[in-house]
Amino acid sequence: MDSHNLLINVVFFLAAAVVAVPVFVRLGLGSVLGYLTAGVVIGPWVLGLITNVEDILHFSEFGVVLLLFLIGLELEPKKLWSMRRSIVGSGGAQLLLSAVLIGAVALLCGLNWKSALVIGLGLALSSTAIALQTMQERGLMSTPAGQSGFSILLFQDIAVIPIIALLPLLGVAVIAGDHAEHAQVSTPVVIAILVGIFVLGRLLLKHVFRLIAKTHLREIFTMLSLLLVIGIAVVMDSFGISMALGAFLAGVILADSEYRHTLESDIEPFKGLLLGLFFVSVGMSIDFGLLFDKPLLFLGFTILLVAIKAAVLWLVATLSGVPLQQRPVFSVILSQGGEFAFVLFGIAVGLKIFDQTLASQMILIVAISMIFTPLLMIVNERLIEPMLFREESREPDEIEEQDRDNKVIIAGFGRFGQTVSRLLIANKITPTLIDYDPDQIELVKKFGTKAYYGDVLRSDVLHSAGADNATMIVLAIDSEDTINEAVEMIRKDFPQAKILARAMSRPHALHLLGLGVDHFTRETFYSALEMGKDALHIMGFDDTEVLRQANILRKHDVELLYQQFEIKDDQAAMISKSAESREKLAQILAADKNKEEQS
Repeated sequence: MDSHNLLINVVFFLAAAVVAVPVFVRLGLGSVLGYLTAGVVIGPWVLGLITNVEDILHFSEFGVVLLLFLIGLELEPKKLWSMRRSIVGSGGAQLLLSAVLIGAVALLCGLNWKSALVIGLGLALSSTAIALQTMQERGLMSTPAGQSGFSILLFQDIAVIPIIALLPLLGVAVIAGDHAEHAQVSTPVVIAILVGIFVLGRLLLKHVFRLIAKTHLREIFTMLSLLLVIGIAVVMDSFGISMALGAFLAGVILADSEYRHTLESDIEPFKGLLLGLFFVSVGMSIDFGLLFDKPLLFLGFTILLVAIKAAVLWLVATLSGVPLQQRPVFSVILSQGGEFAFVLFGIAVGLKIFDQTLASQMILIVAISMIFTPLLMIVNERLIEPMLFREESREPDEIEEQDRDNKVIIAGFGRFGQTVSRLLIANKITPTLIDYDPDQIELVKKFGTKAYYGDVLRSDVLHSAGADNATMIVLAIDSEDTINEAVEMIRKDFPQAKILARAMSRPHALHLLGLGVDHFTRETFYSALEMGKDALHIMGFDDTEVLRQANILRKHDVELLYQQFEIKDDQAAMISKSAESREKLAQILAADKNKEEQS
């Protein structure tokens, strides 16, 4: 493909997505169905604007790779280990039962046992891209259904390795071309590579990210992020291992890193773009020639596939303890065929386990099942769940999960931010801590405190840190300009969050009032007030009198600040108000002292 044709294809892809996806989202049909429909329209069977579907499909699989990396970032190794029973139990049961039932149907259709085995295993796999994208869009990841669904998808991604290793034992020919590498998987090599990535990642990656972070060049940090994910994916692919599994492992390695939120915000746009391309290419890959030739046959087999997998998933959900109200969505969201089926069926053709015609038919069924998923989600939400659970309220587990989310974000973790966080933590409120200085992060880690690298001026970083659900964002940064810009951005992007800002001076406090902050603290005023109290102690004032007079001054000064805010643009009025305030304060303090002496 020359560069001119590539650019034309990019234009077609972007235009189709920009037109279709907003329309489908506005209609409540979801972005995935919009992408799939866009692919059908610009593909070879409708407008024929793009014909090199296979090349685009291979390239767009990096969207799935980036998605698994981001999912890995959400799972610390301890959490992943705690999920091992769910991964092996739920994932193993789903894959085994689905493969047996689908394989039995293939045998009944007259296929030999080798073909039936490959088809059973291939169609038992679900689409990681569609399932995770749908769960994230609908906020299901933190629910029991979302956690169990993720466990199953992760088991499937791991299971692809032994399945691919099994295929050469069933074949009769040496496979050539791109799939040759996938067919020669050595278990010791796989283990060695996974262990090597894990060990090197734990020893080196955080130091490399720290060095790059010190440059404060966002584009270099983004390049390093992409290099990490794509580099590991290429290494894994060259040894015939799932690229998505390698990316997931890289994410897990960095899950407890202070750079997690910035990595997530840097990768997210590329993930979204490539996943969109993947869904579009799946839509383009549907062979409508086969479909139009025998529409009822293929629609019937697709419905049968979805029904078998949904029934197995319902059983697994029941055994796994997924609440009854969440079982319909759990069964629907994983009921489609997956992208790994394209790879498995391609290898099977090369090994002459079955022919290209049968492979094309299976791929068509997988593609149609992918289109079914967003449609079934709509049916489930609008018909099935309202009918089954009319009187049911939200799941307690879901509420409890949301309550565990951090509700406070502190940006800037120097001395000011540390003092605020200590008081919160002492009262069992654990904030999410963000700082832009890698050296400061490294310092506070030595005291057992976890902080993340990130720029508070980036809305995507705050989004990754949970600002959408935050009750409060504390700006403890030591830069007046940064605080001002951050306040404006937070007010626009996260209006539900209360803003507590550090005021560097009295004029800065006046400016913050104009920006609409909820609370501010003038660090110089309160430190000076403490010194004034010490001075009164030295001059012979007792504790009670010192405290009372300091409180009078504090209250009076706050009132003055708000009065000055009303006239801040009139310098003469500001000067006059300050002089008037000094006289009034002296009178108040004198009156208070006389009252105390008389009593």
